[in-house]
Amino acid sequence: VQRASSLAPADWRDFVRHEATNTAVRLRLGDRAAPADMVYIPAGSFEMGIDEGAAYNPSEAPLHWVYVSAFYMAQTEVTWAQWRAVYDWAVTNGYTFTNAGGGKAADHPAHTLNWFDAIKWCNARSEMEGLPVCYFTNVTQTLVYRSGQAVPSVAWRTGGYRLPTEAEWEKAARGGPAGLRFPHGDTITHADANFYSDAKYANYDFSDPRGYHPAYNDGVPPYTSPVGSFAPNGFGLYDMGGNILEWCWDWSGSYYPVSPYLDPRGPDTGSFRVLRGGSWLRDASCLRVVDRNNTANPTYNGGASNRHFGFRVVRSATEE
Repeated sequence: VQRASSLAPADWRDFVRHEATNTAVRLRLGDRAAPADMVYIPAGSFEMGIDEGAAYNPSEAPLHWVYVSAFYMAQTEVTWAQWRAVYDWAVTNGYTFTNAGGGKAADHPAHTLNWFDAIKWCNARSEMEGLPVCYFTNVTQTLVYRSGQAVPSVAWRTGGYRLPTEAEWEKAARGGPAGLRFPHGDTITHADANFYSDAKYANYDFSDPRGYHPAYNDGVPPYTSPVGSFAPNGFGLYDMGGNILEWCWDWSGSYYPVSPYLDPRGPDTGSFRVLRGGSWLRDASCLRVVDRNNTANPTYNGGASNRHFGFRVVRSATEE
């Protein structure tokens, strides 16, 4: 660690406060250049989860500190147009998918795809753009993951596209400030996000009318909205609450009590993968930044009931 004053400002990205001395220092990170349409999320610690006394779901507790390395996150969920462009390239270059996906319009989020579809799409986009991939079929990471439904081996910091961990997702969703219920604040209405308003949560959901978002309820589900239709959070990320549920890397489980401090990546095994952020079909409680109520079998084969499963991508900003 060098004192910030001894270096040119351009050499520094992240600020870290030393807990013992409360002295602000900067660590030099070999951060990659910012990718187009992605937002830089700085490295640092944050309190993840919720206090046990206030937990809506026991899996959201306890409140605990974690440190997340710097990364880039896509400003929006993967759109139907983006999905199709990569999918069409992928199926002619050795990739196989369980679901072809769906989308209401080109600028709406892609949906009806499983966790493995999302993983393979990330690899395909990396290859299509000439980037190193993150997912491999073998532990020595010599065989690129392009087909099947075996849990891949992950090269976390190659710089290619991948799904966020839960910790990365929650840090990004919070937008910088601590303690807010939603990505934008403590209360919510349909002016803030695309979700199903239920009077059950009237203490913080002030929408009028109740029900599906009136602007997007056209009688033909899914009632998604064009990505970026609402104001971004503090990091400049759109739809971190509502519109479409977003697949994360992590297995679902009671992981928080044993979570490591540095870059937690969830349980080693499980039956269901976590989806974050709520959707057009979910109520306001599912849009809370701590919500962990949405999980799904990573191998599901689509269907009308799952037209609210999508994802957004991240890229690591630093090398191992």
